Amino acid sequence: MRKRIGLWLLLALMVWSGLACNLSDLATRLSTPTPGPALQATPVVVVSTPTLLPPTLTAGADVEELLVINVYARVSPAVVCVTASEQFGSCIGSGFVVDSEGHIVTNYHVATAAPNLLVTLADDRTVPAEILGTDPGSDLAVLKIDVPAEELTVAELGDSDALRVGQRAIAIGNPFGLERTITTGIISSLGRTLPRSDSDFQIAEVIQTDAAINPGNSGGPLLDSLGRVIGVNTAIRSVSGVNSGIGFAIPVNIVKRVIPELISGGNYRHPWVGVMGSTISPEMVEALDLDVETGVLVYTVEPGSPAEKAGLRGGDQETVVGGRPVLVGGDILVAINELPVRRFDDLVNYLAGYTNVGDTVTLTVIRDGERLGLEVVLEERPDDR
Repeated sequence: MRKRIGLWLLLALMVWSGLACNLSDLATRLSTPTPGPALQATPVVVVSTPTLLPPTLTAGADVEELLVINVYARVSPAVVCVTASEQFGSCIGSGFVVDSEGHIVTNYHVATAAPNLLVTLADDRTVPAEILGTDPGSDLAVLKIDVPAEELTVAELGDSDALRVGQRAIAIGNPFGLERTITTGIISSLGRTLPRSDSDFQIAEVIQTDAAINPGNSGGPLLDSLGRVIGVNTAIRSVSGVNSGIGFAIPVNIVKRVIPELISGGNYRHPWVGVMGSTISPEMVEALDLDVETGVLVYTVEPGSPAEKAGLRGGDQETVVGGRPVLVGGDILVAINELPVRRFDDLVNYLAGYTNVGDTVTLTVIRDGERLGLEVVLEERPDDR
């Protein structure tokens, strides 16, 4: 009996062992991948939710947009396209209406670009334009059109003396003939002077801006944030001939001085002193042992000029400073009407912005170490050079 029980136990053990091996083999097969084509990893899709801007910022952005939209809506109807009849109506420049009598301000180089000018208004009407006056010295001109006052939108003139570098600048014009295009930027600098290709004299008190100005913008308005005209777009500085971020505009306060005379008499008389000189540099101060650190070293005094009549002295000896020829021995100009003259452009800008022909100004000079005040009666600038 015991033998029989032992045999049954042995048999049961053998059956259990075989079953365990089969189960182990099955588990191994299930855990080992079957060879086959490689499976590509399932891409992970990341859904990002944009962070919303604070309401204060979006509200500010809306205000900025609305400001520019409002300026364009109010002022663009005052901007005109100046065309030449022989050029099939394409814009050669821009301009803007300054009063209800139909006077239009533009650039000298636009007004003289063609013999027969036309003006296209915001309602697409094209009317003949008469040239009332031109001034190459400020690159300004006045045109006259015969349109009823109630059909004109007049641009408001601002105050360029109140401008600050960094404030907004908005230009409206017709670049490349694309009528009433608006561009925005800032005022990059003030008090620049521009050389002229037709004269030794410079265009004074120029505003520099990075608002895009291209061919066709000339004569159009440069505006402040309230839509007031602060300048007349006149030129760009570019190698390619298109906008490079440096544009120039004649300040509106010069416009206010010049335009009335162009309307009444056809030309503008620029006040003139009659000196040429060089802004003093630190190298000149050290090399020439000058008594001042800033000012203008007077090189030449023109014969018969107001400066000569007042007794100013030019240089009489030539030397070289920093590789450049310098005339020494003349007066050092340091002020005009007690306002400092630190560079030659200060003299040019003051004469253009604050004086008239016939005015008497006091030029402060340093001569032989002494400070002198010389009274100069301004005369009309020669227009033959």
